[in-house]
Amino acid sequence: MTLAAFLAFASLSLFAAISPGPAVIMAARTGLTEGLRTGAFLAAGIGAGAVVWASAAMFGLNLVFAVAPALLWALKILGGGYLIYMAYHLWKDARTPLDTSARSTLPRSPASAFRLGLFTQLANPKPAVMFSAIFLGTIPPQTPAWVYAALLAVIFFNETVWNILVARIFSLERTRAGYISLKTVIDRSFGALLGLLGIKVALT
Repeated sequence: MTLAAFLAFASLSLFAAISPGPAVIMAARTGLTEGLRTGAFLAAGIGAGAVVWASAAMFGLNLVFAVAPALLWALKILGGGYLIYMAYHLWKDARTPLDTSARSTLPRSPASAFRLGLFTQLANPKPAVMFSAIFLGTIPPQTPAWVYAALLAVIFFNETVWNILVARIFSLERTRAGYISLKTVIDRSFGALLGLLGIKVALT
């Protein structure tokens, strides 16, 4: 695997982490209601859940590639279509504000926060489709096992650090309003990039 392909994978996995969804919403809500420390443990759980989904996608793709290459082509089309579908809804819903109506609560324990992040990520099967599309679009066959391990580490890092950042932003009252005011621009920029990536995955 070339350095360029590795960096492309890292960028795509970061886009997947940033993509609004249940995990990001939970990180924002936890930052608002329970603070950064609890949000950091929740983010680690989200990262662990992402590694579970990515591992499932990785092993599933290897098996499919070995026994039925035509199914990989179909999965590329489905994965690219799903990315484009997400891009459409991200663009369309960019003006919808995040739900910040949760009431303040006592912080949960680190283990409880980690489990909440893990279960939130595992309850949403969409990352499995996303990671399948990313693996198909960037990882060549016969990639060594240590490279896959490094890619899983990148996924954990991106998911965890991004959601810690989300929790940090929403734990500070003085920065929350500014972040929310940029939501439309950020979501629509990401939606455009995600749509282009979906087309690339489907056609290559």
